[in-house]
Amino acid sequence: MIRAALFDMDGTLVDNSPVHVRAFEIFCARYGVEHWREKLAGAFGMGNDDIMRRVMPEEIIRQRGIEALSEEKEAIYREIYAPEIRPVEGLVELLGQLSRAGIRCAVGSSGCKTNVDFVLERCSIGGFFDAKVSGDMVTRCKPDPEIYLTAAAALCVDPSECVVFEDAEAGIEAARRAGAGRIVALTTTLPRETLERTAADTIIDTFADLKDLEALLR
Repeated sequence: MIRAALFDMDGTLVDNSPVHVRAFEIFCARYGVEHWREKLAGAFGMGNDDIMRRVMPEEIIRQRGIEALSEEKEAIYREIYAPEIRPVEGLVELLGQLSRAGIRCAVGSSGCKTNVDFVLERCSIGGFFDAKVSGDMVTRCKPDPEIYLTAAAALCVDPSECVVFEDAEAGIEAARRAGAGRIVALTTTLPRETLERTAADTIIDTFADLKDLEALLR
């Protein structure tokens, strides 16, 4: 029986992967970094530290520091996304249904707290969530299960009693390793055929595809 819902943020609450790519384009141009797209492609769902180590040259990391680089890139992201941000189709309706059904919700994101607060505030959905776990609150980000284990604990439920909504391979792996009762994957970031090779139990294009809430919570 499902008692709680854990939501990833990037690519799940909001379809923002293209915005992060645009932000990296601006960010990498500042530092003259080339061939960053290939390095970024497999990093969706990971924490900023891991992404920066993949994308940025070691010399720049030594000079500026990972924390400063991450803050600079995320500031670019928030600036360009603010005018166009909106929740994924059907999300607000689903959150309302879960609330009425007594299902508690948490955000479990590898993103930083500032970005989590930004998304929840701009989309006016913060009131639906009883807990928020961000990448800067844990020791290890996805695909490690720590974020989802922490989110489940914050809601006082076992991970097996949680449905996890994800869009990235790293996040789906984190949910699987946490022992989630059910994993729902969205096709916002990856093609359906890629998600079919993961541990996802259900694949949807948007939350509007979820027509039978009772079946989801069994």
